[in-house]
Amino acid sequence: MQKNRLGTSDLLISLIGMGTWAIAGQGWEYSWGAQDDGDSLAALEYAVERGVNWIDTAAVYGLGHAETVTGKLLRQVPASRRPLVFTKGSLVWDRATREISHSLAPQSLMMEIEESLFRLQVDVIDLYQIHWPAFPADGNSEGIEDAMAILAKAKAQGKIRAIGVSNFDVAQLERAQAVTDVASLQPPYSALMREIEEQILPYCAESKIGVIAYSTLQSGLLTGSMTRERIAKLPEDDWRKSRSADFQEPRLSRNLALVEVMANIGARHGVSAAAVAIAWVLRAPVVTGAIVGARRPDQVDGLIDATRIRLSDNELEEIRPYLPQGVGTNVPSSVA
Repeated sequence: MQKNRLGTSDLLISLIGMGTWAIAGQGWEYSWGAQDDGDSLAALEYAVERGVNWIDTAAVYGLGHAETVTGKLLRQVPASRRPLVFTKGSLVWDRATREISHSLAPQSLMMEIEESLFRLQVDVIDLYQIHWPAFPADGNSEGIEDAMAILAKAKAQGKIRAIGVSNFDVAQLERAQAVTDVASLQPPYSALMREIEEQILPYCAESKIGVIAYSTLQSGLLTGSMTRERIAKLPEDDWRKSRSADFQEPRLSRNLALVEVMANIGARHGVSAAAVAIAWVLRAPVVTGAIVGARRPDQVDGLIDATRIRLSDNELEEIRPYLPQGVGTNVPSSVA
């Protein structure tokens, strides 16, 4: 699989990376429902066999569980094929109540790094990212400078190889860069969520900041397998059912129409609607890689297929009428 350099770091990453939100399991606020760890490990290992060379996770996914599963994968994959591991901090939780909160305090972040190293069972984290500049995303992002300084210290100590951020806007990126090198930004980006096209993507291109896009399949909505009936049957603890406007009317009908168009385009290439949705994200030269998620090994091939197609101008025009009006939709408040 093609590899791109992540920003100005020494990390060469495959076009596709595996995300771990869905495999974090149940029992936390942003769960996608129950998940079998055996299936998760098999899916991740098969993705690595297919050429995926990075796993993106976060401390808060499953309140530590996704990192633990990722750590098991790293131990069972031969060293010669061991994927890069990216994780994120700044979202912490109360051990008793399991309530999630946000902190950019240097002491808190350094403790998070140590705990992630322990759960992942590694000596160094390849990319450590600030998960959110504020949470909820309310504009109060005091502490960015101190947070970046402590990550620079952790890098100097050999605990992390590169520093990244997630969900930052241009002003916040500028503040972060004033303190230390920022290798990458992890923003939400899909055919249904395009806000970053206006300012953020141009800024990253100009500043040589790598972009690893998340929610490329809009939390599963653009996979081609999400129907009205399936959405109605989602578990009550699946946050998409009650919190995501894209899974509810009036957006749902438009979104399903977009999926149908993508499925038709995919049929011409012998790939799924999901592959077309991912290829749509990867069409942007500034995007270094796209994060996708799979719960089982049989879901992996349909996602990696995105790397073997290139959407023509005519196909992009077919998709265009079904995109949201204006520049994207509102980013949901979540822990993505």
